[in-house]
Amino acid sequence: MNMTSGNRKHAEAEPTDGVGSGTLVRRSVLGGLAAIPVLSGLGSAIPALAAAAAQRGSVPAAAGDLVRGVERRYNAPLLAAGTRLVLPAGLKAMPVRDYYTRPRLGSAASAWPHLRATDGTTVDASVVPERGAPTRIAMLSGFTDGWYELRHANGRADRVTWDAGTMPFLWLYGEFGATSKSPYDRFYSLALQPMSRNPYSLATTFS
Repeated sequence: MNMTSGNRKHAEAEPTDGVGSGTLVRRSVLGGLAAIPVLSGLGSAIPALAAAAAQRGSVPAAAGDLVRGVERRYNAPLLAAGTRLVLPAGLKAMPVRDYYTRPRLGSAASAWPHLRATDGTTVDASVVPERGAPTRIAMLSGFTDGWYELRHANGRADRVTWDAGTMPFLWLYGEFGATSKSPYDRFYSLALQPMSRNPYSLATTFS
């Protein structure tokens, strides 16, 4: 997986300027989030269903295992209202419901960039909202070309690419402060992670 910043030099994302990255691990916390206000060092937000993320030089995943790419987290102050998430055309967005207690898929997918937020409203998920907006959590599918680009209000553009043949799904988690769940009510962040399959399509349990 590659990330290209505004200067178009290839580099792995570093936890600077409000951007975080790291390899996901299994979590036993409900919803999978560590209680860290800036999301630095977050573990998986996916229930513990499968093997750890694929790493360079690791043993190939067994059939059916969930392969997860690098999760990148964008935080304030770099992340700001008006930041745009640009994705390939033709994607579908399936919302994740009851994320903090019993995460499961919503009843219907929508055409990207339309997405049903946690308060039931339909939003344009390609635009980062002001603080206080409802949480957005979804699995995006339909990738034949693996890439996304985050275009920040300050002019910086971060483009991330990956092998869509191996990981045709993208997990999206946007937390903007509207939730009443502590400590997530203090977050203003957007996390994105490619995956080999939709983990919520199976029965979810916490270990």
